[in-house]
Amino acid sequence: MVYTLCKYADETLVTFSDIRKKDNGEEYIRVSFERPTEHGFDTVVFELPSYNIIERDGQYSEKEIELFKTVVERGAPFFYEWAREGGIKIA
Repeated sequence: MVYTLCKYADETLVTFSDIRKKDNGEEYIRVSFERPTEHGFDTVVFELPSYNIIERDGQYSEKEIELFKTVVERGAPFFYEWAREGGIKIA
């Protein structure tokens, strides 16, 4: 399952996955930043808990990617909490 966190003014959509398990039993979450372009999408996908970029395509600048990394690092506990709860509950 994939859940939406927010959409930025430049149309970048931020989503996160449910908690998944690797073959070795390690839990992980994927956090994606995706912006539509004229020819497809700009995409950056991080994996928690390593914070590694596992997919990168398109024209996001290094400054934008650093901002995204900060969002992922600071939000990691919340991504896990929201994934356990089945997404963000908004009244």
